[in-house]
Amino acid sequence: MDERKLADLAADLVSVPSHEDETAAGDAVEDWLRHETDAAVTRDEHGNVLARRGDPTAPSVALVGHHDVVPPGEPQVDGEGNYVVEERDGRLYGRGSADMKGAVAASMLAFRDADLGDRTEPDGSGAPACELVLASFVGEEVGGVGARGAIADGFAPDYAVVAEGSTNYSKEGVTDVVVAHKGRRASTLLASGSNAHASTPDRGVNAVYRACDAVDVVRGLEFPEVEVMGECVRGSVAVTGIDGGSAWNVVPDECTVTVDERTVPGEYAPLDRTEEVPGVEWRVEQDLPPMACSDDAFADAVLAAARDAQGGDPEHVSKPHATDAGWLAGAGTACVVCGASEPGEAHTDTESVSLDVLSRCYRIYRNVAEGAGGFVG
Repeated sequence: MDERKLADLAADLVSVPSHEDETAAGDAVEDWLRHETDAAVTRDEHGNVLARRGDPTAPSVALVGHHDVVPPGEPQVDGEGNYVVEERDGRLYGRGSADMKGAVAASMLAFRDADLGDRTEPDGSGAPACELVLASFVGEEVGGVGARGAIADGFAPDYAVVAEGSTNYSKEGVTDVVVAHKGRRASTLLASGSNAHASTPDRGVNAVYRACDAVDVVRGLEFPEVEVMGECVRGSVAVTGIDGGSAWNVVPDECTVTVDERTVPGEYAPLDRTEEVPGVEWRVEQDLPPMACSDDAFADAVLAAARDAQGGDPEHVSKPHATDAGWLAGAGTACVVCGASEPGEAHTDTESVSLDVLSRCYRIYRNVAEGAGGFVG
């Protein structure tokens, strides 16, 4: 693989604005796949780009990414609204370089180049061991809109490598394999009371006091904890905002508390206990699912592919935040996460990705596809 071509493809994708409208970025992915591969390429009604090659009757192995991004920071756009893309010191800078158009580019090239011949035959003859799938979703940054739409339409690969960040998790200089990640549940506690003049507070019911009682319940909750393939995944719950009251001299009749919960596979914190406080209602605003890999052999095979692709010693690790792997795992796909982004890179005004690590990810993804005969059922 020509590393220059990978860097150029990544830069081309990063240069296309996709924080408000992913259409042009999706066009770029789709056009490249149609010109560079003989795969069956489709664009669904949600805007997702899907491509397939290999034996459609064989188990499917998907390389999964997304081409939407969060809004760019001021240094990441020029005076005409174009995305600024720079290459220096072996890194590619720009909105979406780490999260995650760089890994999408590595996935696209690996999808094109992977030899899908049946590795169980000495002469390499026979049907491909898998159907290889490339999926680039829309709307990951706003709750997995594209992934959810594709799943609702029947997208259900047997295995998936989601190319979100897993680099430098266990140690510096390696790209690890994530076998579990946390989800995120966003909740609102609505406390109600009754107004009164503040000079006679006993004539009212103070909603802020009720909200504070509910906060005390949250503060006392134990965080759920599970183990996935030897990895301890511990959740968390935090009150992140409180808003109530209309004037200095009025006992408030409403107060709102926001709660951020990081969930773990199979477990939630018992936030429903807050409703034991009189006048408090608990509402779930968003629930992004956690992920746990459901197939040990697949997780081990991806780790072996990662070891073969680099000089360091990668490990099975967990990840602190949600990805589209959570939606896919919930639909029955055996998932891992493996990609170039490092902790602290995504969503920053200085976002960048190592070009050497993108090349490493290309090798990992290709190794997984070409070694599918060792884990497909």
